[in-house]
Amino acid sequence: MSGEILLERRDRVAVITVHDPDRRNALTLPLAEQLAEAVAACEADEQVGALVVTGTPPAFCAGADLSQLGEAREQGLRRIYAGFLAVAECALPTVAAVNGAAVGAGLNLALACDVRLAGERARFDARFLQLGIHPGGGMTWMLQRLVGPQTAKAMTLFSAVLDAAEAKRTGLVLDVTTGDVVAEAVRLAAGAASAPRELAVRTKSTMRATAATELHREAVELELAPQLESIESPAFAQRLAALKNRISSR
Repeated sequence: MSGEILLERRDRVAVITVHDPDRRNALTLPLAEQLAEAVAACEADEQVGALVVTGTPPAFCAGADLSQLGEAREQGLRRIYAGFLAVAECALPTVAAVNGAAVGAGLNLALACDVRLAGERARFDARFLQLGIHPGGGMTWMLQRLVGPQTAKAMTLFSAVLDAAEAKRTGLVLDVTTGDVVAEAVRLAAGAASAPRELAVRTKSTMRATAATELHREAVELELAPQLESIESPAFAQRLAALKNRISSR
């Protein structure tokens, strides 16, 4: 297998690239393991504040390698899941730069990110049923939460494939860019990476918690303690002082 996971830093944003273009970046067991390792390395690196996940053109990720998938049993499936689950569970903010087809497990990889940006060639294709395979890796849960049950069922049960424009209309992607989608994703991710790292991590964690609540008051209570901690932090004091200096110098 010639594929590999590439990892580069662009200032405080790490770009993780699934690189096996001849196989349209299909996830093999080694690639899934390398992907999980790359995410862990970024989380351990205090100089990384956000991640961008992409694939080497012409595809984003064509799914799991079918030859390995056909031989997989439960442990094999879980090893394939481990790559995109590492992205889904990443403490840092994550952006998917979808520059081509995201199919099956590749769709899962895009769904696992906090935000998705699409290039003009992006396609979102569940394709599990067409291959005679039940959806896995939490795809049905992730997809329904993003686009609602009707669009999720159209994609999963009725083989609807969303192009970039339709993905934006349904809320699957934040935006479509005609330029370099990876560069645009890095620019977006830099907004999170420029914040104090622990604050961004804590805010993402809080958003996961408040997403599961039903009452506004519960969300207020979940946010209160971390907000108080941030107000008392040195980072806030420094930024407040810098803001006051800018205002006074006008």
